[in-house]
Amino acid sequence: MQLLPDPVRRLAAWCAVILLAAGVLYVGILLCSALRTAVVPVLLALLGTALLGPLHRRLVKAKVNRSVAAGLTCVAVVAVVGGAVYIVVAALIDTGDQIVASLKDAAQGVADHFGAAGTSLDDLATNAKDLLTKFGGTAASNVISGVSVVGEAIAMAVLALFLVFFFLRDSHKAADLIRGMAPGKNGDTLEAMARRAYEAVEGFMRGTSFIALIDAVCITLGLLVLDVPGAVGLGALVFVGAFIPYLGAFISGAVAVLVALADRGFVIALWVLGIVLAVQVLEGHVLTPMIQSRTVQMHPAVVMVAITAGASVAGVLGMLLAVPLTAAVFGVVHELRARYQVPEPSDS
Repeated sequence: MQLLPDPVRRLAAWCAVILLAAGVLYVGILLCSALRTAVVPVLLALLGTALLGPLHRRLVKAKVNRSVAAGLTCVAVVAVVGGAVYIVVAALIDTGDQIVASLKDAAQGVADHFGAAGTSLDDLATNAKDLLTKFGGTAASNVISGVSVVGEAIAMAVLALFLVFFFLRDSHKAADLIRGMAPGKNGDTLEAMARRAYEAVEGFMRGTSFIALIDAVCITLGLLVLDVPGAVGLGALVFVGAFIPYLGAFISGAVAVLVALADRGFVIALWVLGIVLAVQVLEGHVLTPMIQSRTVQMHPAVVMVAITAGASVAGVLGMLLAVPLTAAVFGVVHELRARYQVPEPSDS
């Protein structure tokens, strides 16, 4: 005799499965947090490998040795990233004071219209450089004491670069390695899941990088035409912010509009707002569907939840990693659904 009806028993079983999965996920997050100096470089290396894979494959097809091709790819990345960072930092240093001053003027205008509500913005703009100086001093003191955040970040970046080299060089062995890890006859399924997840991340990284470059170039050109101060620095902010969907575009666009409002007036600020909105419409309705049409498409609500969860777990780094990891999960889910979905009986 059953004490509970079947619907209640099924509900209890599903609750047990959900609780077990949540517990495993929680323990996994704790382990990743405790081992972040090893986990973060691996994740960054996987993202870098997904982005650089096409270049490495072209070199290999051109009869270049795999190790040499991986080394050339890493050298090219260091040169490009280093040059880009130098250009961005130089632009921000040259125009940083101008941007902060413009933001201060904009905050003062908000304070004049809204009273105390704008005062906090004014204080924030006034003390921005002091906050950065204090942060730099804290980092320097941590370096001296041996627990430097900067030193840890450099070590993780170097480790990630070496991992990118090995991942690229040995990428042809990945399928056999995954098959060897699969129990029984599940090698094909596990390989297909890994391949689908990697393709989703690869498509996301390439598409996002291309879209970010187009957004940054378009907005920078618009700001230069309108003679807005700090156009190059604001364009760099747009490029970086594009890797955090929705939120990054909103923040970088808001900063550009505030700078234009403070330095060039209300009319120019409206023009800047129009340029930002036009670029975002172009991105949302043309670039994203066209460039990322072959990747996993995620609903904006899912993206926002993923970003929020990533921020709560690992701050800014979590926000950057949340969306590609979610894309990988969606890729695995789609592969499993395609393999195990029971076809509906046809009406005949």
